[in-house]
Amino acid sequence: MRNFFHSHWKVIVALVLLIMVAVLTIGPESARAAPDLAERMRQHVRAVASEEHNTGQPEQLERAAVYIETALERAGYAPSRQEYEAGGQRVRNIEAVVGKVARGKRPDRIFIVGAHYDSAQGAPGANDNGSGTAAVLELARLLRTMQPAAGTEVRFVFFVNEEPPFFMGEQMGSMRHAAELKRQGQQVEGALVLETMGYYTDQPGSQQLPPGLDGQYPDTGNFIAFVGTIESSALVRQALAAFRDASDFPAQGLAAPAHTMGVTLSDHSAYNRHGYPALMITDTAFMRYPYYHTAQDTPDKLDYESMARVVTGLSKTIAALAGATRG
Repeated sequence: MRNFFHSHWKVIVALVLLIMVAVLTIGPESARAAPDLAERMRQHVRAVASEEHNTGQPEQLERAAVYIETALERAGYAPSRQEYEAGGQRVRNIEAVVGKVARGKRPDRIFIVGAHYDSAQGAPGANDNGSGTAAVLELARLLRTMQPAAGTEVRFVFFVNEEPPFFMGEQMGSMRHAAELKRQGQQVEGALVLETMGYYTDQPGSQQLPPGLDGQYPDTGNFIAFVGTIESSALVRQALAAFRDASDFPAQGLAAPAHTMGVTLSDHSAYNRHGYPALMITDTAFMRYPYYHTAQDTPDKLDYESMARVVTGLSKTIAALAGATRG
């Protein structure tokens, strides 16, 4: 993930949708995670993001991919690969599917729940994006027996090559994934991308905000943010409302124009480019996290208890979006 809110702040102030005002909820249940969930998240982050892993470190990148596939298999999936050439080597996206679609039929609607699993150059990438990778692994496990509404699929996708030099190019993993869905004529109702989501603090003044947004968002970095473009504002509202119904973990929402730098700076932008609604779920990265894209982005920096609470809430959010029941 690249710089998050660096932008023309006057445009943000003029056009931002203060979604949190529009989705007031009453009495959400406490989003306390199962006792072992935080430890499972910690183990995933340590396994995937204890060292730099990208096309510059191909053995480490392959080790992360194998770990993801093995974890999905242990959860009861048969993961598939989307393989291609990038940077002179073979790389892959990894996907696992839960759905309720008749054999031989195309799904009526698809939800993507994804995260990139590569790290920035010079960084182990525990928060960016071992945290998102761990979250999607646990969401896939928690939702394995989910029964979505008829005709609905939820696809858990792990993207390669989000970080530079691939960001927004044809060799970006999510760009390849979105392009293939578009080529097939698939109906993606929403893509939820989990990006840099493991750092929380109750210290006042810990949350940086762009000029003009002071007073409209908290200055304490203890919340999870749902972020998308104006075109994806309906999805942002819907997902944020569902999360607030399911969880008492602090959550905020932002929708702003696509040309506002920051709101498109993760894998969700690949789906936007192909005409699909998409959002990013994030701790706001460098606006809060002091170790962003550094060698100090290590597993010991993350708040696994808060991550587990967020994942617990997101599991119910995804089930609600998919019209699901539990099997």
